[in-house]
Amino acid sequence: MVAVTEAGVSRGAAVRRRPSFPAAVPGGGGPERDSRAKRTLYVLGGTLAALVFLVPLVIAFVRAGQPGDVIVAAPDSRFFELSWVNFQAVVNQPEVWRGILNSVIVSVSTAVLTAVLATLAGYGFAKFPFKGRAVLFGLVLVTLMVPFQAILTPLYLQMNVMGLTDSLFGLVLFYTTVNLPFGIFVMRNTFAAVPGELEDSAHVDGAGTLRILVSVLRPLVVPGTATAALYAFLASWTEFLGALTFLTDQNLYTLPVSLVNLQQGAYGQVNFGLLAAGSVIAMIPCVILYVALQRYYVAGLASGSVKG
Repeated sequence: MVAVTEAGVSRGAAVRRRPSFPAAVPGGGGPERDSRAKRTLYVLGGTLAALVFLVPLVIAFVRAGQPGDVIVAAPDSRFFELSWVNFQAVVNQPEVWRGILNSVIVSVSTAVLTAVLATLAGYGFAKFPFKGRAVLFGLVLVTLMVPFQAILTPLYLQMNVMGLTDSLFGLVLFYTTVNLPFGIFVMRNTFAAVPGELEDSAHVDGAGTLRILVSVLRPLVVPGTATAALYAFLASWTEFLGALTFLTDQNLYTLPVSLVNLQQGAYGQVNFGLLAAGSVIAMIPCVILYVALQRYYVAGLASGSVKG
C-alpha cells in the first residue's frame, strides 16, 4: 500500500514538473510576423524620408526649366511645360564658367588641406598623450559653436594686413580654418577607434611614427578622412558670405557670387529663371560627390561611437 502511494506521489510530481507552453494565439504569426511588421515600418519610414529630400530637388529641376514669368506666377497648366532656355542662357555666360573654375580650385584645395591637417591633428590627439591634451581638444570643440559670421570683421582685418584678401589662396586658408575643427573632431574619434595593438606591432617591426600613419593606419581611417574632405568641399562650394567679403576682383568670384551677379537684371529686377538654372548647375557636383562617398561619409560619422 505504501509503495502504491509513493508511486502516485512520484507521478503527481512529474506532472507538476512538466513544462507548460503558452497556448497558440489564433491568427498570430510570432517572431516572423513581428519581423515583417518592422521591415514594413522601416521601408515606409525610409520612403517618407527620401521623399522629404527628393521633392525639393525635383521642384528645383522643374523650376529651372520654366520661363521667369511662369516661375513667379501661380501654379497653372504651364507648370510642366519645360524648356532648356534658362540652362542655355546660364552656360553661355563666361562669368559662370569662370566662377565654376574658381569654385573647383577653392573647394578641392580646401578639402585636401583640411583632410591632411585634420588627419595629423586627429592622430596626435588620439594617440599621443601630452599635458593639456584634453583642454586643447576642448578648445577645438568650442570653436565649433562660434559661427564665422560673428568674427568676420576681425578676420577680414587680419587677412587684409597679411595681404590675403582678394586672393583664392587666402580664401582657401579661410575655409580651411573654418572647417578644420569639425575635421579634427571626426579624425580624433576615428583614430581612437583603431586598436593600439596595431601600432605596437608596427613599432616592434621598426616602423616610425610617420610610416605607421601612412602605411598601417591610413587604410583604416579612410572613412574619417573622406568625411572631413567631403564636409569641407560642400561647405566651401556653397559658401557665399565669405567669398563676397574677401574677394573684390570679379575674375576671382566663386560660383555662388557669380550667380548672384548674373540674376540681377535691369533696375534691380531678379531673373528667377537664371537663378534657378544656376542653382541646379551648382547642385549637381554636390549630389554626385555625396552619393559617391556616402558609405564613407556614414562610416566616418559613426566611427568612434562604439568602442570594442
